[in-house]
Amino acid sequence: MTELGRAYGSALYALAEDEKQEDAFLSQLGEVCKLLADNPDYVRLIKDKAIAKTERLALLDGAFSGQIHPYLLNFMKLLCERGAFGEMAACQAEYISCYNEKHGIVPAKVFSAEALSDEQLARLKAALERTSGKHVTTIPLKAEWIICGAFWPHDPNFTERKPVNPWI
Repeated sequence: MTELGRAYGSALYALAEDEKQEDAFLSQLGEVCKLLADNPDYVRLIKDKAIAKTERLALLDGAFSGQIHPYLLNFMKLLCERGAFGEMAACQAEYISCYNEKHGIVPAKVFSAEALSDEQLARLKAALERTSGKHVTTIPLKAEWIICGAFWPHDPNFTERKPVNPWI
């Protein structure tokens, strides 16, 4: 994550906290970032310095005004004005980090050779919560092969097989 993403993401979280809008911002920021990830051409358009800044800001207004909290829209416009619109994902990551820290949430990536059932995942989550004393969100991932603590991720486009250590 970039320093800019950290600074802006934590500033956005502080604003949301002051306004008691942490959950709303979390949800809306997630939706916005998903939309941006699904529409890279739109991101390129907003970042394009050949287009007048007023036009780029108007595009943001047209797309998001009335759909998201005005502070979040202004945040996006600020990033656009400062030439940092490409940092939205880093800002979201920092916002989530601040949110999780404030709410005692610990994300856990779960690697297994076989897909876990809902019951197994629930038991694992409960055990992690007992051990850590925090709320745990799990992100189940299935490894293709697990050998000696390293694994090879399953990716049909992956041509070169190199071990990856998920604990580093």
